[in-house]
Amino acid sequence: MSGQDWLEKDFYAVLGVPKDADAPTIKKAYRKLARNMHPDHNPGDAKAEAKFKEVGEAYAVLSDPEQRQQYDQLRAMAGGPRFAAGPGGAGGGAGFEDLFGGLFGGGQGQGPRVRYQQTGGGQAGGFDDILGGLFGGGGGGGFGQQRGPRPGADLSAVTTLPFRQAAEGSTITLGVEGRSVTARIPAGVRDGQKIRLRGKGRPGDPGAPAGDLEITVRVTPHPVFTLEGTNLRVTVPVAFDEAALGAQIDVPTLDGGTVRVKVPEGTPSGRTLRVKGKGVTTPKGAGDLLVTVQVVVPQRLTPAAREAVQAFGIATSGEDVRADLLARAKV
Repeated sequence: MSGQDWLEKDFYAVLGVPKDADAPTIKKAYRKLARNMHPDHNPGDAKAEAKFKEVGEAYAVLSDPEQRQQYDQLRAMAGGPRFAAGPGGAGGGAGFEDLFGGLFGGGQGQGPRVRYQQTGGGQAGGFDDILGGLFGGGGGGGFGQQRGPRPGADLSAVTTLPFRQAAEGSTITLGVEGRSVTARIPAGVRDGQKIRLRGKGRPGDPGAPAGDLEITVRVTPHPVFTLEGTNLRVTVPVAFDEAALGAQIDVPTLDGGTVRVKVPEGTPSGRTLRVKGKGVTTPKGAGDLLVTVQVVVPQRLTPAAREAVQAFGIATSGEDVRADLLARAKV
């Protein structure tokens, strides 16, 4: 980006924020605009792509405290009352050329006015060189000069994965400022987890490192499974007789198959059974499958089933299933 861009472009207006906006406000505005204007969301829309680049340029300057200060200073000098009028303008105000003439000995009353512009090779330094010397980009040791090449800025992105891909791990490709970036999402990634890719952000100046890319992962919920670290949790309905008498039941696994699980005799609703090694597999090992038993109470009973339940109630009438609850409530 040239120094002329700093004079001609109102980066605050591009992001839609006031000039006194704090860093979080600027970042929030950039993310919203970048997401809306991203080429992946607007395929073939040249205007959206141009706006996306413009938003990125604005954020690159305003997100860097040093660049933002220099940008504000330059805009203030070029647009302040002293320099507002052009050559010969109303009120006799000095033009932009007077600004640099005064700085370098060519102002009014001190000899001929000097025009600064970009030139070809072998000629005097161009407009960008003048600004670089003043605000850190040149080699003349001017005011605010940056020491060494500037590293690239960090960037952020958001990706959404189906539950199975997040649990098993996946390789994704993201469009980042016109580039394709491939990232490996590790198995067992959580919803909202952030993954940082070193050197995949905005490129820096020649000889300086690129910034990082921080990816926020959103995981779509699964209708059956939930993830707890490397463990998978599933709730499985069992019939009353299975829970009371014990049973062998088939439980689904994430790979689409099933595993045989023993429900011990007298298993209450809510008890969790553990199946080793049937969770998420990572380089450090495999998690477990946590099976929570849910005893199903029939909504409708046949006459024969009703008689059987009544007979069961009579047979167990001597047991008070709430006795322990009442005792503990009195403590």
